[in-house]
Amino acid sequence: MIPNKILHILLITELILHYSSGQRDKKFFRKDYKYLEDTESFYKIHVIARSWQAARDTCKLEGASLFYPADEGEANTITKMWTNDLISVQIFIGISSLLGNRVFVTIDGLSISDVYHKWLKGEPNNLGGNENCVVIKRDGSLNDCSCSLPHNFICKKTLASLEWNSACNFPNTDYTYSETLNRCYKFHLTPKNWNEAYATCIAEQSFLAVIENQAEADYFVKLIREAPKHTVQVNYSRGTVFLGFHNIDGEYWKTVNGAALEGIGYSKWGYFYGDDNEKCGSMFYNGELNKMGCHHKSFFICEYDKFTNMTIEPNEIVY
Repeated sequence: MIPNKILHILLITELILHYSSGQRDKKFFRKDYKYLEDTESFYKIHVIARSWQAARDTCKLEGASLFYPADEGEANTITKMWTNDLISVQIFIGISSLLGNRVFVTIDGLSISDVYHKWLKGEPNNLGGNENCVVIKRDGSLNDCSCSLPHNFICKKTLASLEWNSACNFPNTDYTYSETLNRCYKFHLTPKNWNEAYATCIAEQSFLAVIENQAEADYFVKLIREAPKHTVQVNYSRGTVFLGFHNIDGEYWKTVNGAALEGIGYSKWGYFYGDDNEKCGSMFYNGELNKMGCHHKSFFICEYDKFTNMTIEPNEIVY
């Protein structure tokens, strides 16, 4: 006899596959991604230039990957698309030689010889000895370049890889739906500073969580208690998790959605000490609110409201 726990896992997996298949039929991933029938993939042009590593991480946070052309057909399709929308003459692609001296591979480990590799004449030349990343130009040619020099980039999600969280009605399958609160949440076990936590939630189409009532505070306490915090080996601020409120502008404590903290229904502060430089909001493990320096590293909770979807587009992701 199969144990009930395993049966439950199998059922959840089957439901995810079932709803993911249905979502693939709708050909929808995220509202900020465009689907192209020719490549059976979704794409998003990022108009804010970033380093290669930041571009790769941004795509990953969005549930996608840094684009590279699989073949000449995709190279022609995408260069035509981005040259219509960007003034940039070149963009980063998901190919680099960071893991091996002048051995260029894709972000998923394929040799560049197995994908599109039309190099510009005389390239790659490793000018200056630090050109370990790759850009594609308007004419479709590739060139090696510095990974730290910011460029525009494109994120890609294939239709075949699309999964769907039916309870939350969006792609992130690692969010948990609360029937009591009628919202979805994710406890992040990778400690980040407040700005990074805020940007991470935005990239996931959610927002840094805000406590609106005692029931939600109790739910967060439960999330914290059940999270495998003991597995985290890096340094972080213990005893607190970042939440979506702040006083960065020095006016008053407000939520990430602009509402005064005192007016949202929950403002149960715990005992704290510090100075006026503690501008970012957090919560003690017992559910009481706390203020702390934005630069500290801490766990955090992202929240997604499947009915109002209060996500906003950030002007800049902090790295």
